[in-house]
Amino acid sequence: MDMSVTQRAVEEKTFRTHDGVELFYRYWPAAGSTPEGAVVLFHRGHEHSGRMAHVVAELNLPEYACFAWDARGHGRSPGVRGYSPSLATSVRDVQTFIDHIRDTYNIAVEDMAVIAQSVGAVLIATWVHDYAPKIRCMVLASPAFKVKLYVPLARPGLKLQYKLRGNFFVNSYVKAKFLTHDKERIKSFEADKLITRAISANILLALYDTAERIVADAAAITVPTQLLISGSDWVVHHQPQHDFYAQLGSHVKERHVLPGFYHDTLGEKDRALALDKARAFILARFATPVSRPNLLDADKHGFTRVEADTLASPLPAMSLRGLYWNLTRFGLKLGGLLSAGVKLGHRTGFDSGSTLDYVYRNQPQGIAALGKFIDKAYLNSIGWRGIRQRKLHVEELLRDAIARLRDASKPVHIMDIAAGHGRYILEALTQLERKPDSILLRDYSDLNVEQGSALIKTKGLSDIARFVKGDAFDPQSFLPVEPKPTLGVVSGLYELFPDNELIRRSLQGYAASISPGNYLIYTGQPWHPQLEMIARALTSHRQGAAWVMRRRTQAEMDQLVEAAGFRKLTQRIDADGIFTVSLAIRT
Repeated sequence: MDMSVTQRAVEEKTFRTHDGVELFYRYWPAAGSTPEGAVVLFHRGHEHSGRMAHVVAELNLPEYACFAWDARGHGRSPGVRGYSPSLATSVRDVQTFIDHIRDTYNIAVEDMAVIAQSVGAVLIATWVHDYAPKIRCMVLASPAFKVKLYVPLARPGLKLQYKLRGNFFVNSYVKAKFLTHDKERIKSFEADKLITRAISANILLALYDTAERIVADAAAITVPTQLLISGSDWVVHHQPQHDFYAQLGSHVKERHVLPGFYHDTLGEKDRALALDKARAFILARFATPVSRPNLLDADKHGFTRVEADTLASPLPAMSLRGLYWNLTRFGLKLGGLLSAGVKLGHRTGFDSGSTLDYVYRNQPQGIAALGKFIDKAYLNSIGWRGIRQRKLHVEELLRDAIARLRDASKPVHIMDIAAGHGRYILEALTQLERKPDSILLRDYSDLNVEQGSALIKTKGLSDIARFVKGDAFDPQSFLPVEPKPTLGVVSGLYELFPDNELIRRSLQGYAASISPGNYLIYTGQPWHPQLEMIARALTSHRQGAAWVMRRRTQAEMDQLVEAAGFRKLTQRIDADGIFTVSLAIRT
């Protein structure tokens, strides 16, 4: 590496994250008054932005503003060393950081490139998968999709310890000489007092689980991607990186294996080989007009369509898998004799408004102690935990949207077109000091209208709220609504229907009824770990049919909303990456 490159002036800053923590970052202004774009760097595990500072100079992109953070619990950012409340918290920190750069430096997200290494690369891959940001491109160097744990059965052992004793910390004993061949980098690593040797067990375990999810669903990622793989990496396994690349949904992607490189890809002795490739990739992306894959017809030819078709195909009755799912269905029938929740699912559909209301209440019921035990296990399944977190996120963004309307001196007229029993809406609004001006809840089901109307009375909201029967997919039915909604809500509906034309019609109705400058809250389900169990063992509210779900990636869902005339402002997602809730503004 030519170390005579010009060093750039750097400024030290902080930004406030979503939960109020002030994180440290470094900012290198562009040479000109108006930057060509931005390059945002994310350090590897245990390190900090100072260890990435050389990349800014050696990339030799003076016309681009550069940024690098210290992740929470690292470097000069606050927090217990090596700890974050969850990996999802750190991923949301990424979104907050990008929002800060956009708003503070007036750089569009479309004009940002990201370079990330190791654990930082997993954070970025997860962020791109879960939040679908419209960044120009990303360069991932030796992403830690699977860390090498040299102790036999280390991962199950860590899981067992975590379950028995709660959180604890694991120290890294990787020596600097196994990270890079660069003697100066080795020396500086050993002397750097800001290096964080410890990593929290909750983060290490979540790193494995999240990485497996992202590698398995890499087809959902459409951002132009360059992958740099260190050929002699002592820290992370190679195969998951190759699997990620093979499944990557990006139309523009590159993979480069760097022979002899250790794990610190961007800090290796011969790192010019890696940085030259990164620089060329970034410049090529900025020299090319932005082109995103059109996902509006992904229901007809996308990879999630293939997935859903596979799940809808019957299994040979006498095959091992066929027998397994027959036994599973039989077990659920037996469980329904004792568990109130399972019985309700069989009676009304496991995707019905009645089932969701039961899940929201989260009060195990059943015959005797065994029935309550089964019901508790049912309510604590990963999908239903995610549903309850989605409810909290809907409530959070409802309050956010109402505050935005109040700040703009606008009335708050809420319309939910498929409210189920309406519990998530009504419970959120009863906590407000100042109630909305009006609430209109709609649903296709007579039972839901009846139960929701009763809940309105129970919550003491009859003076401002009403519940009527309505078709969420009939755009003409939106037009006579008075007063016109200033805040639309659609939660848990679109995920149940694979056909994008239905979704487009529904969103067109909202677009026609919501004036520019007003808001829409919508949900998505980009991932679910139990898709086959749901399809093979659970029934839908639609006349007892199998509940086969076609996932929509977050990028697909956002495109549908954008095509209807809305722009996404912010998003929430649960720690398992299953359910998203987004707030959009009518443009």
